[in-house]
Amino acid sequence: MAIRYYPAIIERGNDGFGAFFPDLPGCVSHGPSIGDAAIAAAEALRGHIALMVRDRDPLPEASDIDALEHDPDIDEATRVLVPVTIAGAPKRVMISVDDGLLDAIDAAAKAEGATRSGYLAQAARERLELSA
Repeated sequence: MAIRYYPAIIERGNDGFGAFFPDLPGCVSHGPSIGDAAIAAAEALRGHIALMVRDRDPLPEASDIDALEHDPDIDEATRVLVPVTIAGAPKRVMISVDDGLLDAIDAAAKAEGATRSGYLAQAARERLELSA
């Protein structure tokens, strides 16, 4: 997995702050404060990139935050770099798991409409985000 940092511009609005990514048209978010807008921007970026990867759309390179021009029509509050993890190509691995645990994993994956691999990968992502 690789980490990229995309610049987000946070602008003042009538009811809070909006955030958008110049490199990713359509990837926007909103929050009542600058901090909330930045947190929402990170969530929007993760979802946007995940869909692009799923659809095999090419990911744009991240612009240099200092090189972005200022638009006089935007009431810019701040700029932030938002990190996003870019999933790499799947790699086959061999692991050992207790039979009962494997049965429980398979049942949970089936109930969610996921594969065993997808279920385990998502569980690992969630666990790693909690401990990061």
